[in-house]
Amino acid sequence: MGENASFWESLIYAHPTCTSWKQEAEGSIYHLASILFVVGFMGGSGFFGLLYVFSLLGLGFLCSSVWAWLDVCAADIFSWNFILFAICFVQFIYVTYQVRSVSFDREFQELYSALFQPLGISLTVYRKIVLCCDAEVVTLEKEHCYAMQGKTPIDKLSLLVSGRIRVTVDGEFLHYIFPLQFLDSPEWDSLRPTEEGIFQVTLTAETDCRYVAWRRKKLYLLFAKHRFISRLFSILIGSDIAEKLYALNDRVHVGKGFRYDIRLPNFYHVSLPETPSVQPSYRLQRGSPRHKPADVTNCGSFSPQ
Repeated sequence: MGENASFWESLIYAHPTCTSWKQEAEGSIYHLASILFVVGFMGGSGFFGLLYVFSLLGLGFLCSSVWAWLDVCAADIFSWNFILFAICFVQFIYVTYQVRSVSFDREFQELYSALFQPLGISLTVYRKIVLCCDAEVVTLEKEHCYAMQGKTPIDKLSLLVSGRIRVTVDGEFLHYIFPLQFLDSPEWDSLRPTEEGIFQVTLTAETDCRYVAWRRKKLYLLFAKHRFISRLFSILIGSDIAEKLYALNDRVHVGKGFRYDIRLPNFYHVSLPETPSVQPSYRLQRGSPRHKPADVTNCGSFSPQ
């Protein structure tokens, strides 16, 4: 303990305390460097935040180097500040190169701004997602089918970029798919990674459409490497399925204009007027969110409780 105490005492009292302070202030270059340091440390995150921080800190260290060379005339102060300036300059060049390397076509840039950027997804993560689909946007001409009922295998996940897709089953219209919605999210969610399946609906382009497609196996490999991307797609697909369920809900009516609510249980109880308290129930079909409930439109003679 005595040796430690003597060490700290020698460290503290090795240099004499300041008995007199300089009356004149340092030059303007020193104060400019201090201001650049203060403003520089207010930078944010991400690529552009790093560019902001390294540019201002680099200028601040450069000003400190000039101040040490001209006013203080101290080689050690100049050396340290110039080394720090060089480090900031190298980091600025490196981040600039990364920003330039993470560039996309117009459609992918618009997709990022509309869907991924509001969720706080960085450009580096988005680049991995784009590379997984080979950075390709597929064109689907008007009245051409993306998938045919009972024939097309479920081997990819696609996101509509532009246009409108019509979803039908046995020739009956179900709902539309609009830009920034997945074309096959219910099918994707209904299968495990090792399972295979076939579309139970037909998807037809009502207009010229453009979409991004990720191959099933390749996307699962990306999920295995990056759990964050897996959770991201899980959230996006779940939200997309919910939107499709509510789109179907708007088309389903029970009886005299009453609309079936998908939040109700699987049994919807109705009763006849002036009859015993026997309440027949109608079981709704379960399965793909795209299918309409069976026989719910044939209840005109019943009245909801």
